[in-house]
Amino acid sequence: MDNLKMPLEDLGIISDRISYRTVEKNEFIVSAGSISGCTYFVEKGVLRMYSISESGKEHIIQFAPELWLIADRRSTYLHEPSAFYIQAIEDSEVVFIQKGFIEDIIRMYPDTAEKITLLLQRHIMLMQHRVNMLLSATAEELYLDFLETYPHLLNRVPLYMIASFLGITPESLSRLRSELNR
Repeated sequence: MDNLKMPLEDLGIISDRISYRTVEKNEFIVSAGSISGCTYFVEKGVLRMYSISESGKEHIIQFAPELWLIADRRSTYLHEPSAFYIQAIEDSEVVFIQKGFIEDIIRMYPDTAEKITLLLQRHIMLMQHRVNMLLSATAEELYLDFLETYPHLLNRVPLYMIASFLGITPESLSRLRSELNR
């Protein structure tokens, strides 16, 4: 969002719909059952979104490193209780974007519409790609896709979280990594 140019005095009109926060490692910004009114833009750090099954197993839906968006859109736009947790994996600088902010920016600064649309479309495309991969790819293909999608996360995210994201056990991930290193 740093590429979006607008006069600072105009930002005051909509500043009540955006805030910047430091989110500490392991801090939750959304908990399952709460209503989230924001989309989150990561300026620095890494967030994760996950659910917990009835059996207590974690299912990581998304990682959000720098310059990524993350949100429970159903909760934000339909005001329904969230099914997800959004948590900082490391100390993070996060922009909290309330519903309506993006629409206001586009209305006030039409030249920003393309940049904002590209950011949102990128988010949607990556989520669609992830669903397709989960339905059709092997564990090896999922891991290689993870490395391509998130090239800087391997040393920032615990391996058990990567395994959860891939839908495999940590032991399977360890075996897979060993095989690929040969």
